Amino acid sequence: MSHDIAKAYQDVLAEIAAAKARRTEVPREAEVTLVAVTKNHDVAAMQTAIAAGAVHVGENRVQEAARKYAEIGAAVKWHIIGHLQTNKVRQAVKFAALIHSVDTLHLAETIDSEAARIGKVQDVLVQVNLAKEDSKSGVYAEDLEDLLFKVDSLPNLRLRGLMCMAPHYEDAEQCRPLFKNMYKIYKKIQEFDYQRANINYLSMGMTNDYQIAVEEGANIVRVGTAIFGPRQY
Repeated sequence: MSHDIAKAYQDVLAEIAAAKARRTEVPREAEVTLVAVTKNHDVAAMQTAIAAGAVHVGENRVQEAARKYAEIGAAVKWHIIGHLQTNKVRQAVKFAALIHSVDTLHLAETIDSEAARIGKVQDVLVQVNLAKEDSKSGVYAEDLEDLLFKVDSLPNLRLRGLMCMAPHYEDAEQCRPLFKNMYKIYKKIQEFDYQRANINYLSMGMTNDYQIAVEEGANIVRVGTAIFGPRQY
């Protein structure tokens, strides 16, 4: 294999540590979880990353995740990071440790009922479309508070925080204001009076911008290409 996945995984961890050391507004010691995004990469590539230390894997598509879960099982924590269709929820809740992409009450209610059916409390993040991009899912910031309290009221969901995606800029530095703003929103919503939520995750940053996201307060980053190389289609 020409691309050294194990070395790349360790390199990303080193970049995360360096980004934490550059933090100015955020506690430098705050932990960051690296989710290795395995979309379009095979089980052998995943096994290499797991052997190198990967504990969290992220999949955009539930069917692909389910197929890989059948081979790998609970050796890792599975994150559903892509847009989740309601007809895929039943499959997702069987194995997802964390669903990053709750963006409507209807989706939240569907996850809640499927989780209840199997006696599970499902950890979820609410996805925020801070840049209001038409091509991306997510609730707008002005509608966030209402959705958070509705999600918190569902007994088989546990709200754990927020997820966002920055626009794809040629210069990743352009993402910084958005990540700064997202961190402020995250700190603000931690103060709300919830029934059962435990808000401690801010998922933001991908291969092209994860270092800036970490500098600005991300504590989950979703990195694929920097670990696995270009996607195999």
